[in-house]
Amino acid sequence: MHILVVEDDRDIADLVAHYLRKAGWDATIASAGDEGLAHARAHQVDLVILDVMLPGLSGLEVCRALRSDAATAAVPIIMLTARA
Repeated sequence: MHILVVEDDRDIADLVAHYLRKAGWDATIASAGDEGLAHARAHQVDLVILDVMLPGLSGLEVCRALRSDAATAAVPIIMLTARA
């Protein structure tokens, strides 16, 4: 299973990816919305863990773009945020 973690806080991204890899999954980190969207379009991903507030495209914009593309519309997305 290939999981894409789109998170601009490197400590959080590394922590999430560490536990995913420890569980036996392949995890890739993208640190900006446009980078994450490009990766999801270029590679087959099974799950996206997506921060809401990102540089470039916001997590909500990335989510909308993924949902509007037939190739990525069915990929599960988990929104991750430190926002209250």
